[in-house]
Amino acid sequence: MHDFDFLHGTWDVANRRLSELFTGSTAWDEFPGHAVIRPVLGGMGNVDEIHFPTKDFRGVTLRLYDPSSGQWSLHWADTTTGALLPPVTGGFSDGRGDFHGDDTHKGRPVRVHFVWSDITEHSARWTQRFSADDGASWETNWTMDLTRTGR
Repeated sequence: MHDFDFLHGTWDVANRRLSELFTGSTAWDEFPGHAVIRPVLGGMGNVDEIHFPTKDFRGVTLRLYDPSSGQWSLHWADTTTGALLPPVTGGFSDGRGDFHGDDTHKGRPVRVHFVWSDITEHSARWTQRFSADDGASWETNWTMDLTRTGR
C-alpha cells in the first residue's frame, strides 16, 4: 500500500501530449503543469490535483489500494468534462508501475495503459498509451516528466 508514497509532495510537470491520436501524427503539444499530491485514508490512497496554467484546465487523480487484491485503481477527472473516467488497475514490480483499463476516445473503444517509471526521490515519469486494436499495437499519447519542488 506504500507504492505511491514517492509521489507525495509538490511537483513541476513537463507535459508532452500527442496532438492527434490514431492518425499517425508526430506533432506533440508541450506545456507545463504543477501537481500537489497527498495521502488519504491513512495511506491506502492518495489524491493529486494538477494545474495546467497555459491550458486553463485542472485534473485530479484518486489512487486507491485494495489490500485483498494487492492492486491499485487510478481514477481521473478534469475540468474539461467534469466526468470521472473509468479506472485503470494494476501495480508495481521492480520499480515500474503498470496499470490497464478500458475507455473510449471520440466514441471509439480503446485499451489504456499507464506506466510509472524512472522513479527517484526527485523525479518520476508517467506515460499514457492507447490501443484501438485490443492491445495488438499501442500509441503513446501523453508523457509527464515530474520534478519535485517540495515535500
